[in-house]
Amino acid sequence: MNVLKGSAVTCFLALLFALTFVVIFKRWSEELWKENSIAASNLYRPEFNPNNNKESATVWQQITKAKQSIDCSCKAAQISSLLPKFTFPNNKIQSPGNNSESCPFYFKFIRQDLKPWEKGGITLEAVEKAKSKASFRVIVINGRLFVESYHHCFQTRDLFTIWGFAQMLKKYPGMVPDFDLMFNCNDKPVIRKDDYKNAQPPPLFHYCGSSYTYDIAFPDWSFWGWVELQIPPWDRLVQEIRNGSQRIKWENRDPTAYWKGNPWVSPKRVDLMKCKKSPNWNGKLYTQDWVKESKEGFRNSKLSTQCVHRYKIYVEGNAWSVSLKYILACNSPTLLITPEFHDFFNRGLIPQHHYWPIKPNKKCESIKFIVNWGNNNTKVVKEIGKAGSDFMLNELKMKYVYDYMFHSLKEYAKLLKYKPTIPKNAVEYCSESILCFVNNVEKSYMQESLGKSSMYSSPCIMGEAESDSKDISEFLERKKEIIGNVIQMENSKI
Repeated sequence: MNVLKGSAVTCFLALLFALTFVVIFKRWSEELWKENSIAASNLYRPEFNPNNNKESATVWQQITKAKQSIDCSCKAAQISSLLPKFTFPNNKIQSPGNNSESCPFYFKFIRQDLKPWEKGGITLEAVEKAKSKASFRVIVINGRLFVESYHHCFQTRDLFTIWGFAQMLKKYPGMVPDFDLMFNCNDKPVIRKDDYKNAQPPPLFHYCGSSYTYDIAFPDWSFWGWVELQIPPWDRLVQEIRNGSQRIKWENRDPTAYWKGNPWVSPKRVDLMKCKKSPNWNGKLYTQDWVKESKEGFRNSKLSTQCVHRYKIYVEGNAWSVSLKYILACNSPTLLITPEFHDFFNRGLIPQHHYWPIKPNKKCESIKFIVNWGNNNTKVVKEIGKAGSDFMLNELKMKYVYDYMFHSLKEYAKLLKYKPTIPKNAVEYCSESILCFVNNVEKSYMQESLGKSSMYSSPCIMGEAESDSKDISEFLERKKEIIGNVIQMENSKI
């Protein structure tokens, strides 16, 4: 009887201990997500070693790392960090210096994207309505960055996007007004115009937009590097591609059109692959096997070694594709299949100057025509390749990426009808705190962009708002006319 009693007490105590552990662990987990959401989600991203083999970590190793990440607050991280620090004057917004240069033309689309809220402004209720479609919320108050996470983003999109916000604040200390916004990190824009014919849409920032959505286009994470594919930060990569493009003179390159990528993410790409069956269509298409590439250390996918064809093809993926800037930088004429989506900069590209437009419904014939025509008019098409490459180097340099972020957020903040406050579950982030919890490869990418963002300069100067609509209207009309001329050329087989 005593034995049974002792067993029962032992079982009870064991059960009580287990329940206590579960409750404490659950509370700790919830606090971790609340206190350090991006840090917590980063635990389950694979660590990489120098040989690019994924290292597995036990649950307890993950828990240990999570505990460490709780101490990665801005205050704690800054104390132990040697990074340069900036102080942010309370409620004092400094003005750009007088020595600023004019912004590139595509900055005019900033106010165009914000037109739906131009008259009525943006209320807290409108921002909250976007929450159901947002991945995270970004708040800046007195130069301090806060983030509230709602769901995990693919790979490290959220991590490097937030890093970009932190670098922009570091680059322009005391100049960024308070704001509160929702951000979607998925592929396709989601605020459809058809759903808001008689109502104001909720404002939502996104990596791309379209003619049938209200999503506000904003620079994507890849400008600070795409760790999973070992694609370095844009500042370094654009120079690497530029240097790589000079290894083979354009006249000596393969006189065909080239595309390499994953065709299975988009019907548009599957349709492009059908061109392989067209006789003498003047193109070479290759399927990119990312799984195989990752196992081989991405030896065969270096973007700086892919400038060996006279022409390069751009086709969208599931939505817009970050590959456009890599393709344009190659100093080969970009054969751009008419896109459905736009990112923040491609609306400033001019057909027949920065790229050659390709009809989406007759891709194979259109590509065959321009390659034949271009190989007989080399001086003309060579200049198109140069103009596209120069645009990437000069008008899409990282300074302008930060400037676009700055002006987009500044114009957005002007429309807010309320004073932003810090949400209950928001966490403060800064360069130091992010570097505290990322893995070694992520840290190396971030540190590369850190030094550049720390160099203070004035943002470029945008033109007057009154002229934007007229300038954009004339610009789009010009593009339409040029594309019409190209179609006429193809139809008459000039």
